[in-house]
Amino acid sequence: MRHGSIPGTHGRVRPLTLLGDPVLRAACAEVGDFGPQLAALVEDMFATMYAAEGVGLAANQIGVGLRVFVYDCPDDDDVRHVGHVVNPRLVAADGVVLRGPEGCLSLPGLEAGTERHDRAVVEGVTVTGEPVTVEGTGWFARCLQHECDHLDGLVYADRLTGWRGKRLLRQVGRASWNR
Repeated sequence: MRHGSIPGTHGRVRPLTLLGDPVLRAACAEVGDFGPQLAALVEDMFATMYAAEGVGLAANQIGVGLRVFVYDCPDDDDVRHVGHVVNPRLVAADGVVLRGPEGCLSLPGLEAGTERHDRAVVEGVTVTGEPVTVEGTGWFARCLQHECDHLDGLVYADRLTGWRGKRLLRQVGRASWNR
């Protein structure tokens, strides 16, 4: 039995921002106001992430240039991690570097083998300003690094080189959402 409310149940689904929108390429601003608007944003982000069947979502992916992300992502041991981080800082990304499939709600339908560390630690605060540290391994570490990249104006395609990068760029050019 769950205690408390389920994230996103009070939120509204917002349109996703797709690659090509300038908000995805700009570094997001620090959050300074921890009022009800921030709580509503986090609820909307969860609702949008679930509607799009994602495992993570950064605020700029719904057109809001603030340093906030939400997640509902399993790790490699199938342990579910659910939460949010406001003003996150990636303080560690270490361990083995693995290439694994990575997709993005802002590049719908596309995926590419992307190198990420298998451990990540993010520090930040909650919507109420309480300090929070999130540590992830495996798939969840990939998610944490991916969302932090978004808040710095990067997408996973920026991490691709060689034929993987060229192939993904061709796929982006042919994607129905990129017209």
